[in-house]
Formats: sequence, C-alpha cells, structure tokens
Amino acid sequence: MKGPSRRLFLQLGGLAALAVACAAPREKATPEDAGTFILLRRRWREVTLGWPGTFDPEREPYRTRLARLGAQAARHRDAMTPTRRSLWPDLPFPSLDATPARLRAMARAYALPGTGLTAEPGLGTAVAAGVEHYVRHVYAADAEQTGNWWDWRIGTPRALLDAAVLAAPHLTDTQVSALCEAVDTFVPESRLDDYEGNSTGANRVDLCTVTLLRAIAGGDPGRAALAASALSPVFPYVTEGDGFYRDGSFIQHGSVAYQGGYGAVLLTGLATLFAVLRGTPWEITDPAAGTVLDAVDRAFAPFVHDGACMDLVRGRGIDRRSYGDHRRGREIAAAVLLLAETAPDAERARWRAMVKGWAVRDTAEPMLQAAEGAAQGATQGGDLAFHARLSAVLDDAAVPAAAEPTGHRLFPMSARAVHRRPGWCAAVSMASSRVAHYEHGNGENLRGWHTGSGMLYWWTTGQGDQYSDSFWPTVDPYRLPGTTVSTRRLPDGAGGGWGDTRPPAEWVGGATDGVCAAVGQHLFGLESTLEAFKSWFFLDDAVVCLGAGISCRDGVPVETVVDNRRAGARLTVGTGWAHLDGHGGYVVPAGQSLRTLREDRTAAGVTRPYATLWLDHGVDPGMDSGAAGYVYHLMPGAGPAETAARAADPGWARVLANTSAQQGIEVPSLGVTAVNFWTSGRAGGWAGGLTASDPCAVLVRDLGDGTATVTVADPRRALDGLTVTWDHPVAGVTRGHPLLRRVETGARLALTFGGLADQQGASCQVIVRLGVSTA
Repeated sequence: MKGPSRRLFLQLGGLAALAVACAAPREKATPEDAGTFILLRRRWREVTLGWPGTFDPEREPYRTRLARLGAQAARHRDAMTPTRRSLWPDLPFPSLDATPARLRAMARAYALPGTGLTAEPGLGTAVAAGVEHYVRHVYAADAEQTGNWWDWRIGTPRALLDAAVLAAPHLTDTQVSALCEAVDTFVPESRLDDYEGNSTGANRVDLCTVTLLRAIAGGDPGRAALAASALSPVFPYVTEGDGFYRDGSFIQHGSVAYQGGYGAVLLTGLATLFAVLRGTPWEITDPAAGTVLDAVDRAFAPFVHDGACMDLVRGRGIDRRSYGDHRRGREIAAAVLLLAETAPDAERARWRAMVKGWAVRDTAEPMLQAAEGAAQGATQGGDLAFHARLSAVLDDAAVPAAAEPTGHRLFPMSARAVHRRPGWCAAVSMASSRVAHYEHGNGENLRGWHTGSGMLYWWTTGQGDQYSDSFWPTVDPYRLPGTTVSTRRLPDGAGGGWGDTRPPAEWVGGATDGVCAAVGQHLFGLESTLEAFKSWFFLDDAVVCLGAGISCRDGVPVETVVDNRRAGARLTVGTGWAHLDGHGGYVVPAGQSLRTLREDRTAAGVTRPYATLWLDHGVDPGMDSGAAGYVYHLMPGAGPAETAARAADPGWARVLANTSAQQGIEVPSLGVTAVNFWTSGRAGGWAGGLTASDPCAVLVRDLGDGTATVTVADPRRALDGLTVTWDHPVAGVTRGHPLLRRVETGARLALTFGGLADQQGASCQVIVRLGVSTA
C-alpha cells in the first residue's frame, strides 16, 4: 500500500487540526478519551521500544539482549532499599539522572517481551513504588530546584513519566496524581506560552514530549492538545536565533551550529511525536511541519559522513567521549528511519537508501554492530527498535545503498561549509558576529577555543575515525588543522559560556555553484588582538587556502596550522610540498617555510600520534613589518608523485590577489575564477579579471560547453545593490536570477543585482553564453 503524498502529508487539516486548535488545556476526559489514551500508551511503547511489530523477540540478537535487560531489571528490583536518602544504596539522592533511569529500565523490562519479567506484577509494583518514593523525597511538588534546570524540566520528568506510562497498570491514582502534580510544578502549561529562553528548538520539543507523557499518564486531553499545538513555533524557518534556516543551518543557544547535538535531539523528538500522535485527535497537521522533512536532506544529511556526524555541528558535545560523532550519526539515522515510517513515498525511499549507505560505509564503528551493542545497556532499550529498523533496511535487496554524494554545500547562516568529491570530503568551521567561536558549558569543551578560527576537517576513504578516536583530548588545542591563531595561552573556558564568544566579523561565508566554492572568513581571534583574512577555494581535487592581512599585537608568535593529523604514517617533505602516507599531500609554494613536528600526545590515559605542519608568522606580525600571509594547497588522497607534480606546476592555480582587499585564484584547467572581495575593487586574471562594486564573493566557472556560471553572494547581508564585471566576451544570458536587475554583454559582462541583503548570504547564480553575439 502506498503512503500518503507529500502534499497530503503537509495539507492534512479538518477535524484533527480543529481539535488541536480548540482543545482547552483544562478539558476533562471523556469515555472516548479513555480509549484514545490506551492507544497512546500502546503507541508510545511501539514507537520508543519497537514492540510489538518491529522485531522478533525469539531471534538473535534480540533474545539475548532482552534476557540481559530482564536480568538487570531483576537486580535493580531486588536491590531496592528505600530510605529518606536513597532508593538504592549506591545512588544517594538527588541522583536526578541515574535513579529515574533505573526505574525506566525496569519499566522497559516489564513492557517488553522475552525479558523473563514481561508484565510481571512484582516488577510493575516495584516500578510504581520506586516512582512514588522518588517523587516524595526528591522530585516533589514543593521541592527546591537545584543544579541544572534541564534535569528538573526535561531529563528527570521524562524518565519518570516514561516509567509510569510503561508500567501504568500498577500505578494507583494517588501515585499518578503525585507525579503529575510534581511535573506541573516544574513544567507548568505556561512554560509553553512563549517561544523564548529555554523553550526553543530542541528544548521546546523535549518540553512538549514531557507534556504529552504527562497527558498520557494523567489521561489529560487538554495537555495532549497543548503538547501538539506548542510544537508549531519549531517549524517555521527563522532569520535569527534558534531554529532552522533556509540554507540548512540549525542554531541552538542563539549562536551555535548544532545539527549534531540539539538538532539530533529535536529530529528524534519530532519523529517520535509524529509517530505517536498519528491517527489521534492531536495528530501533527501544521503545514509548516514540512520543514522537518526538508531538514533531513538540507540540514542533517550534509553533515553525516559515512555514518558519523561531523564535529563542526556538535557544539560542546565534541568533548564528551571518543566516537561521539558516530554515536550522533546513529542517532540521526535512527530518527530518519522512524520519520520515514510516516513520510511520503519519495522521502521514505530516499531516506532508507541514504541510511543504508551510511551504515554500509561506516567501517570505523559499524552502525548495526554498534546499535546492537548499545542495546545491551539497561537504559538504552530503545536501540532494539533502531537495530531492527536498520536490519530490515540492510536486508532489503530492493533498497539500494545510496553512494556518498558529491558537490558543495555552504551554510552562511551558521558559518559552515561542506565539500564532497569522489574519495574525500572536507568541511570548514568559522565564527562570525552571528556564530560563536565555540561553546563551553557544564564543564565541557573548555579548550575548544579555536574551533571557529577556520578549522579545516577532512576525510579520505577508510579514515572515518580521524576525529573520533581520542582526537579531542589528545590534540594540541592551539594547533587545530586549518586555523590561524595567536599562541597566547588561554584559560580553560575563555570567553563567555554557552556560545557567548561571537567575534565582530560580518564578512563570513562565500559563494558556491554546488560544485566548487569560494569561502572566506574575516577572522578575529578569541580574546586576542589577532585579525586576518582567510579564504578557501574548494575545487575538484584540492582545497586552495589563502591567508592575508594577518596582524597581531599579543606579544607571541602567530601560526597557521596547515594540518594536525592524528596519524603515525610516514611524513615526506619535498621542495614546496609534503606528503603523509595514506592521507594526502600539501603544496606550499616557494617563499614560505613549512615547519613539521612528529609527536605522541597523551591525555586521559590514552596516547595518540600526530603529524603537525604549520607556518610561523612570527611575533606580532603587522607591527614592525607588513602583515603576514600564506598560500597552500590541501590534496586529500593524493599520492607523493601527484603532490610533487602539482608543486612543480605553479601555474595550475594562479593567485590573482591575496591581500586584505581581495583574495582570489584562477585555475585554467578547471575554468574557475574565484575572488572574495573584502572591499570593492578588481582582481585580474588570464581568463578575464573580476571587478566588484562592493564587498562580496564571486565564482565563475566555464562549463566547457560554450556556457559559464557566474555565482555571487553577499556574506555580510548588507547590499541593496551590487555590480560584478567579468572581463570576458559574453554573448548573452541563458538563465537569469530573480535579483538580477541589469545585464551588459559583449566584450565583457556586467551584472547588476538588487536585494542581496535579504538573501541570508545565499548564492545567486546566472548562466551565460560565451563569445560575442553576431546578431
């Protein structure tokens, strides 16, 4: 049977939408509602635990995992020793995380088949008694909130309510009332009145999930309606602050790119709520919910590489544990497969193929094997459902494993870019007046200072664990790959917490035609006087990196880190080039002194080898001498012969300009001319110079068929008008752009655009026919 069309999915309305809009929060339950809440309890178990219908409890690995969960639940039940100070002797109160998690694990063993304790009255009664005891002594309606607000409003109530819903037959009305009263104290209905503060983005979805569980536990149709309707502010695209942007960016905490943290939580929560509420009076029917479908392809997929979610969108979470990027990748994959179950046919087919491709290529931490292992944990029973869904996709011969895509994706609103070519992938993280240098908080990521200073991540085939395997605890935080930094020592947690580390830079972003890109960052160092202009030109087999106007007066050396690779491979240094076996090559044109270091670095009980390459700009460049600069090429996957040959061919990529006014290159063999104009001006070239009337990014690419693309962008989001001139014969415009106001062709091309300030830094492309018209 075919699923609904996308149009139908987005336009569903009628009685269900009316019920959500009109339901009163204090509406009393009717006999019909009782049946609906029975459905919701069953649906919650089906969606979150995968039972019934997702897996066969008699088959492996489910049989063993379920038995293990049951044995663990039995130990928890038998060890319960309620006192005023604890529910288990090894978990003294308040234990806001661990104690509710154990109760939820016990409830899952009660609700799932094959645990040996399925629907066992003694276990159900123990869950009920444990919830009651914890509510009386810790999570009480009159308790004083201490520590992190998240525990009291999201983490703790969700776990307690989850346990109560799964073990519902054994909770008395009095126990349910006490739990609901406590939840109402810390998550009152008014918390969902305003979309601000800690009630935006992923936090809003979590709060709605808690509200729905509260409604299910207490049989409250008003709160169920509120949980559904309060999601609506999450869906529309935003132009500032938290949420999804049209370019695919996702921001949380006001200034942090977060698809791999809060964004994954949001996607998981929405997929769950869509599935649980489907077919009920509170089904999500807001047409703007289509943003979520778009976000899978636009916001999440670009940052998943071979099953791992790139660290440049994981905020402070990069500091938590090794292979956290793969864990987040699995979380996104699980959410996508769940969302696919209620999505239109086209999305369902595409997403299943995409996830299958991720799983097949994730050799660093195989996705199915990792999901099976995670399912062993008593608090991770939900991974049984993901394992089963992923197994079904992997075993379905009708579902192809989608290949890693190629092309370029630029995210100007979150100062990120991702470039994919056959056999390799690269990504850059920057900081701007809108996007933080880094985020720290709760004692996490205290040394992520320079991750927004132009960190250039890259992967080649078989290197999916480059930033996974103890990279963050062992890497030199002052020498992150691709960055230009002052070596001034910084204290842990330098700069404001929670992403309050935005520099004054306005020009951050670039232009892309979807294949190549010109990306730039006006860099201001974190708690430093450092200033620089950095550009990356993403091409077919290389990234050409330019730096100019590098100045500082911190009284310490300034460095540009060509790379800092976690690798013990052989490093070969030639004249104007270097090569790291199994990884790739570096071309460093004459006049620059490339410095290298091989070292083992130890932290947190682990040791990892590193190969570091950097350019030393000296102490306080730009003070007694001119501002410093650099040029180098990164060639991922290249062999030593290829690297040496590129170094011997200085004309392959010609630098048109490398100053604080313009940075640009020309690559004749690719037909590419690209310039980042920090100020208005001209950059000349063999294939025709480029001139811009205002600061902007321009990328021209000859397509080899008599046409060329001219792509422009306004990274500052400040231009009402822009004129770009290309000194090359053009016969006419084949395809224009809605913002194109005026065209001059002939011996040269002049394009005048209007309204770029409203484009959020997005690229505008025009296709032209080369040559001079004879008409």
